[in-house]
Amino acid sequence: MPNVKLKHYLHLHFLVFIAGFTAILGKLITIGALALVWYRMAIAGILMYLFIVVIRLNIKITKKALLQFSVAGIIIALHWITFFESIKQANVSIALAMFSSGAFFASFIEPIFFKRRILLYEILFGLIVIAGVLLITSSEMHYIYGIVLGLLSALFSTLFAVINGRLIERHNATVISFYEFVSGVLFLTVFIGFSDIEFNAEFFMLSSKDWIYIFILASVCTAYAFIGSVDVMRYISPFTVILSYNLEPIYGIALALLIYPETEQMSPQFYIGAALIIVTVLLDAIFKNYKRTSNKTTTITN
Repeated sequence: MPNVKLKHYLHLHFLVFIAGFTAILGKLITIGALALVWYRMAIAGILMYLFIVVIRLNIKITKKALLQFSVAGIIIALHWITFFESIKQANVSIALAMFSSGAFFASFIEPIFFKRRILLYEILFGLIVIAGVLLITSSEMHYIYGIVLGLLSALFSTLFAVINGRLIERHNATVISFYEFVSGVLFLTVFIGFSDIEFNAEFFMLSSKDWIYIFILASVCTAYAFIGSVDVMRYISPFTVILSYNLEPIYGIALALLIYPETEQMSPQFYIGAALIIVTVLLDAIFKNYKRTSNKTTTITN
């Protein structure tokens, strides 16, 4: 039995490692962020559909649900665009450090969506995150565009997570993701149509390395990672899964330092700021879990 439990924990951390590796792929892929996300969502959507066919899942939904999934799909597309563009404008370390600031945005967005008051410790943690961001910004001003894009990426990611948190209460997770991928691709197709990018032969003429990296990104880091994270929650508590995923920036930054020591070596202030943000995110998750457990205990006692 302990070996079975260990297997699922190892699987979970492999999924977190994959999440961190996503940023590395964003640096390796040479095409622009807009085209990159279009390919990612298109291929992931096809793979997700094949999975739905194999398990014979009913994907019929209402018009209202379709609208909700479409909004979420557009938001996750915007998150990925700003995230990958942050990597291209700065580097992996900056993008992941800024992505970690999502806890700050969540402390204000969650109360609006779930109609609850803002908690004192959330304000405190938010201020610590701001201090971390300011430390990074003051020491890495030459990466200011990447920093701003990274913060936007964190905002979109938080919005997406909160909206999905509401949707998952009423709908199947696989169905949600499939429609989000499809709506994201449709949104990006229209967006590209109004940009200076064209769907011509050149758009689809990628290098063999780019094709390989994009397929890994769409299949392993998107479709498989999603299915795996849903599966692992059957054996490990959601809190442990969420807490483990907060280690993504640590894995990603460590990988970036190993693979790109020349471009990813940052100032001491950066690492102090990044540590402040990441530790705050972990503490926020622990506090929320403690509060949730205390509420359940109180309910049972009464």
